[in-house]
Amino acid sequence: MPEESLAFDSVPHEALKRTEEANHDLLKAAQSALQKLGTAIASTRYFAILTDSQGVVIHTGGDIDTSDVRASSITRIGVNLSEHSIGTSAIGSALHEQKPVWLHRTEHFFNATSVYSCAGAPLFSPKGQCIGMLDLTGIDAKERPELMHLVAHAASGIENAMVHNLPYALMVRVNWPGINLGDASDGLLALDTDGHVLGFNQVAQKMLSAHRSTHANDLFATTFEHFFDAARISKPCLDVPLWSGLRVNAAPLLPRQQTSTITMTEQLPLKEVTGQLIKQAIQGTRGNVAEAARKLGISRATLYRKLAPNAKVSL
Repeated sequence: MPEESLAFDSVPHEALKRTEEANHDLLKAAQSALQKLGTAIASTRYFAILTDSQGVVIHTGGDIDTSDVRASSITRIGVNLSEHSIGTSAIGSALHEQKPVWLHRTEHFFNATSVYSCAGAPLFSPKGQCIGMLDLTGIDAKERPELMHLVAHAASGIENAMVHNLPYALMVRVNWPGINLGDASDGLLALDTDGHVLGFNQVAQKMLSAHRSTHANDLFATTFEHFFDAARISKPCLDVPLWSGLRVNAAPLLPRQQTSTITMTEQLPLKEVTGQLIKQAIQGTRGNVAEAARKLGISRATLYRKLAPNAKVSL
């Protein structure tokens, strides 16, 4: 019944320890987003709650009045805020519906939770699985449904950070023609050296129908080597066809540790940049062209083609 009191129970200590270990990647990716979120909501009397996929609190952020039991009871690490535990809430609704939600105070089931106004958004792993949710809660605060947009934006930032934290060989940013690449609206696709998809954000999943077993060649009507070639010569944007007949803009990017050489030569003509990269790769393998091609992520035939006289490479 609505008038029933709630205990806001915590999960057992050992279960909490396992939960924190299981959500290590999520917690790492969320740090920066939660700090920025705290700045955005600083004057609103709202605070942030991060939960796992079961609705258990694993982190909080923002200005929390711990002297108010209504705040402290729901912001303890390990407290169970699932629908099974506290009834209807933005947390349970976001996890169930897997989309951003706004819940007015009176829409909560129990009287004890009717003091809260909440905006929530689900969080998805780089494999597309729902792994938790981000919630903004205010206590007897002015209702601000616009926070649903803010929390969804913050959730996207966390998901993007998780994709960037993967041990990828190439990151491909994608968006529709006419939209400049380089912001949070981009789809992100992380590839290994063989073109297999290690992970993606929700934008890429929706644009490309990516899934955990996907290979880049199944998504784009071009070979994955084409992306590696473009990244090696720092080509900023590609017009790429999809198998559906649609086209996207794509920007392939190497990991930071692999881009230092390109950064040093970014003011040189494109052919000279290509030539220098190939020269360095061949010197690094002591003349082993096949090994140099493998390290560059291109075929041996492509490397020989780029070694043509107009490439201006002196070995």
